[in-house]
Amino acid sequence: MTDATEHNVDDRKITGWHVASMFVGGFGVIIGVNIYMATQAVGTFPGLEVSSSYADSQTFDDRRVAQEALGWHASVETDADELRLSLVDASGRPVYPAQLDALLTRPTTRADDQILELTRGANGVLVAPAEIGDGRWRLRLTGTARDGTDYRHNITFTVNRD
Repeated sequence: MTDATEHNVDDRKITGWHVASMFVGGFGVIIGVNIYMATQAVGTFPGLEVSSSYADSQTFDDRRVAQEALGWHASVETDADELRLSLVDASGRPVYPAQLDALLTRPTTRADDQILELTRGANGVLVAPAEIGDGRWRLRLTGTARDGTDYRHNITFTVNRD
């Protein structure tokens, strides 16, 4: 009687076709993931910050000096459905700009962009309803002081309610 293990020997062998299939399959997965990641990166990045970087740079220092002379300080507080913006002068008094626009956005996508309708709340704090989930946010402020000085300020903050 023969040993049972002799008849159950696996006769499968790795051939060149097997190696080629593994090679093509492995690189196919890598290339597929790279294409997916590249399309996501290009599709979610808004890209354009200014229409002409050169033209914007020519007046940057003058605008920066004028804005710093205002002495304004901005800070943000949030909860799940409201953003509070404190905009004060050097002595801590609330600032009342001639015009102020606020855009709440994520740094990497426009999908969650919200144009905020700011209203004056208690102690001069500007308040706006907003849908603010966990993660990284940027508040872009653009406006004009009562003396005509342009005001631009980006506040990047992180919300973590754990």
